[in-house]
Amino acid sequence: MAGKLYLVATPIGNLEDMTLRALRVLKEVDIIAAEDTRHTLGLLNHFEISKPLISYYKQIEATRSAELVEKLKLGKNIALVSDAGTPGISDPGEQIVKIAIEEGIEVVPIPGACAMINGLIASGMSTKEFEFIGFLSTAKKEKIEKLEEIKYDTRTLIFYEAPHKLKATLSAMLEILGDRKVVLARELTKIHEEFLRGNLSEILANLQEIKGEFVIILEGSNQSKKEVELEHFNEMTLDEQYDFYEKQGLSKKEIIKKIAKDRNVNKNEIYQYFLEK
Repeated sequence: MAGKLYLVATPIGNLEDMTLRALRVLKEVDIIAAEDTRHTLGLLNHFEISKPLISYYKQIEATRSAELVEKLKLGKNIALVSDAGTPGISDPGEQIVKIAIEEGIEVVPIPGACAMINGLIASGMSTKEFEFIGFLSTAKKEKIEKLEEIKYDTRTLIFYEAPHKLKATLSAMLEILGDRKVVLARELTKIHEEFLRGNLSEILANLQEIKGEFVIILEGSNQSKKEVELEHFNEMTLDEQYDFYEKQGLSKKEIIKKIAKDRNVNKNEIYQYFLEK
């Protein structure tokens, strides 16, 4: 009988956030796969847990996932932990879960601390709808492309960022997304936990101490892409709008249908306009 794969959330700072269920699972499994075995050993020692540890970090995730799944198929129960928080959320874990499911192995989530959720609920931003982006690319071009992609997302946006990249990331957000409300959650659950609130320009102007990992909670766009395009089209003449779609390679029939939809009118009206021309 195959073993089970447990995804065990661990504290993001305060050790009191370790759940009773997580402690029980870590005591009962056969193996603990850890992002950093030295870090996890300190956690296990604190709770007086002694178990075989195997490393599971990003650079070896693919090969180690296959190895661990073989152990699961032999009946071993394995707990996967990251250095802090929930495995698979901007940390290794996604690959082994996919392979385990393909092999018919049961995957059991053991919930606990998650920085993005804790940052969001205490931010004061809308929690009705949100999108988790995680870490933006370190490559400037890719970072800009991603920000352009989400420019008109009306949901609350959540990012992770390292302290030495924070100012550059906030500056790029200000330039591409505009001067929106933002909350920086720093050192969550730790002694120096802090929430910095304001507009991007204000935060950048007053940012002094940049230590610890940051969760960035950013206000969504006040206009959707469709609303912006509609506003743009309303300022265009029918001929300008026709040229716009023609440059995209659309046929005359497709263009007329699109213009009619954009302007919420019968397509025959648009067809008649161009017929008369």
